[in-house]
Amino acid sequence: MLEIIVTLVLELVKCLAPPAERQLVYLLERNYSANLENLKAEMEKLMVERTSIQRRVSEAKEKGEDIEEKVEKWLVSANGIIDRAAKFVEHEESTNKRCLKGLCPNLKTRYQLSKKAETEMKALLELGEEVKKFDIVSHRTIPEEIWLKSNKGYEAFESRVSTLKSIQNALTDANVSIIGVYGMGGIGKTTLVKEFVRQASENKLFDRVVFSEVSQTPDIKKIQGEIAEKLGLELSDEAEYRRASRLYERLKNENKILVILDNIWKHLDLDTVGIPFGNDHEGCRLLLTARDINVLLSMGSKDNFLIGNLNEEEAWRLFKIMNGDDVENCKFKSTAINVAQACGGLPIALTTVARALRNKSLHEWKNALRELQTPSVVNFEGVPAETYSSIELSFKYLKGEQLKKIFQLCSLIGNSFCLIDLLRYSMGLGIFHRVNKMEDARNKLYALVHELRDCCLLLEGDCNETFSMHDVVCDVAVSIACRDQHVFLVRNEAVWEWPDEDALKKCYAISLLNSSIHEVSEEFECPQLEFLYIDPQITFSEVNIPDNFFKGMKKLRVVDLTR
Repeated sequence: MLEIIVTLVLELVKCLAPPAERQLVYLLERNYSANLENLKAEMEKLMVERTSIQRRVSEAKEKGEDIEEKVEKWLVSANGIIDRAAKFVEHEESTNKRCLKGLCPNLKTRYQLSKKAETEMKALLELGEEVKKFDIVSHRTIPEEIWLKSNKGYEAFESRVSTLKSIQNALTDANVSIIGVYGMGGIGKTTLVKEFVRQASENKLFDRVVFSEVSQTPDIKKIQGEIAEKLGLELSDEAEYRRASRLYERLKNENKILVILDNIWKHLDLDTVGIPFGNDHEGCRLLLTARDINVLLSMGSKDNFLIGNLNEEEAWRLFKIMNGDDVENCKFKSTAINVAQACGGLPIALTTVARALRNKSLHEWKNALRELQTPSVVNFEGVPAETYSSIELSFKYLKGEQLKKIFQLCSLIGNSFCLIDLLRYSMGLGIFHRVNKMEDARNKLYALVHELRDCCLLLEGDCNETFSMHDVVCDVAVSIACRDQHVFLVRNEAVWEWPDEDALKKCYAISLLNSSIHEVSEEFECPQLEFLYIDPQITFSEVNIPDNFFKGMKKLRVVDLTR
């Protein structure tokens, strides 16, 4: 009866007051029921859309991508409106039983609920339309260099601070596009440059800073990839010149960018990499580091800064920091000062020796001084005798054979490595005694690697789960391994020869790093060989390996053919 009365009133209002008609419609039970059903339907649709977006967001986060701000806001809104709608429906059911199904329906309640149902439904519809515009929900994260947060290895010595100021002045000079930093290996070039970048980032001298290590044998695609990653640019696995062209155009879009090419050993063609400079792009500045100033000059760098050895006062200060301030007050301070002086003011020698002699007795300090004052023969070009002896001394003071084996194993697989690879090799070689579970082995390896880092023999990597080894430390480690363990290693060589038959029979490990190899002998007798690591300059499928290549390797435990 009430529904009939409302209908008659509604027809009358249509003629007399149209605006009032829109309000009276909410009193009709059929209209109210329709609004509720529509609300439930739209709520279910939006819940499906929300689930889909949440799944895409989760997948993006697993890839380390950043979620679009509009998507995050949409999810917050969707969660809110769905919660409100669900509570409304639940409340409606109880209200409907209590008020609308009785003999005396509550018109005020019906009006309010009907109107609210329509309002919530419209909000659901709007969010449903908005989600259709989400072509993407995330974008690639441009990773921040770990060392930008804190350059732990840097000490503000007067000699370094003055060089930092000179570098900053040069790079803010509109007439300078390339500058260079040079000095012997282990002198602290990279550490100084990273400190400059950290300060430049804080002071916002550049819009972007990108960093790539070139190394002794440049890998153009690797350099291109590292720079592109910092720019959020995806480079497909295409020809170098195409990648260079895309990188060149991307760099030209930057107004103020600093490109750092670290550890350059020989002339590097910037056009081949795809780096604009000078008149090609005045907003792009280059900072190069090398051991030889002639390399910098060949690349057009006229403003070059030498990083020299630390003076005695600075060297002693660094030595104390690395060893502990107690050395200042100990009874053998004079011996400690002589040990620091024997390191020749070279930071890498000072840090490794100071860490190695922590908590050692006077006899050990005196023995260390004697060894440093009678340097070993150096087998690698560019490693000073005192540096070689310093690192060798640090190796001798490593506690336990496991730690020494991990240190030498790191040197056999290059300057940088992933812990998961090192774990596989360690397990394969049986380095960890009485360890049968992978989790136990991982914990043991992590402890050893961090101990090597604390001894300054390893460095933090560019990302989690990676570590690196300074090339000077790596050179010495390889020399020790070749001398003590019958290791054959070839690194960055286009032309080389296998050792003679007798030497091969004694080999414990063979490592070919970024070296030319096209074929191997059919008769390869290495009865003592346990570790074989080959990372050729070409794809390994191009290397001709005979079927019986491994026949003479009865003790082989680890094989890694990386390409």
